Amino acid sequence: MSLLALQKYMQVQLRQHSQLSLAQLQTTGDCLNRLYQGGYWRKVEMYLIPAIRQATPHADGLLNGLLNEISGLNHAALESINVVQHSIGSALDSSEQQAEQLCAAIDTFCAALLQRLEKEERELFTLARKVIVGEAWFAIAHQFLAHDARLQEARRGKAQVLPFVLPLPVPATGVPDAAAASMGSAGSTAADSVPGVPQPLRARA
Repeated sequence: MSLLALQKYMQVQLRQHSQLSLAQLQTTGDCLNRLYQGGYWRKVEMYLIPAIRQATPHADGLLNGLLNEISGLNHAALESINVVQHSIGSALDSSEQQAEQLCAAIDTFCAALLQRLEKEERELFTLARKVIVGEAWFAIAHQFLAHDARLQEARRGKAQVLPFVLPLPVPATGVPDAAAASMGSAGSTAADSVPGVPQPLRARA
C-alpha cells in the first residue's frame, strides 16, 4: 500500500508541476530510501534467504533461479534510488526531461518491489516453510526483532536534544544591593536543598 500510494502521489505531483524543486527531489529520494531500508524485504534478504541457503546447501537450479530473480528485482529497486539521487546532484536542462526521468525511476522502483512481494508470497515463503524447521524459525524471529530495534534506536539517535537554560533572576525592586545579594545567596542555598521540579526538554528531530 505504501508503494502504490507513493507511485500515485508522485504521478499527480509530476503532472501538476513542470519542474520539481530541489527540496521535492530530496524528499522523494529520502522517501524511496526509507521504503527500501525500512521495508520487511530487507529482513528477508538479510536473514531469511541465508537461512534457506543454509538449510538447502545442495540447492537445485529452480531454487537458485528463484533467489537470483529476487536479487535482480532488489537490484532494480536500488538502481532506481540511484537515478533519483543523481537527479538531485545534477540539475537537468530540461524540466520535462527531469520529470519524465524521475517518474520512470519511481515506477521502476515500485514495480520491482511489488513484483518481489508477489514472488515472495507465492514461492519463497512456501519454500521456506518446507526447508526450515524447528528452532531455526525462532532464531530468524529473533533476528527480525533485533533488526527492528536497531532501526528504532537509530531513529532516536538522530533526534537532537537541546539543553534547558534557566532564565536569569529578576532583581528585587527597592531592595538595597547588599540585601539583594544576601537574599540571592539564601535563595540559592534553599534551592540547593529543595529538589526542583524537572524542566521540560525541547527536542528537534
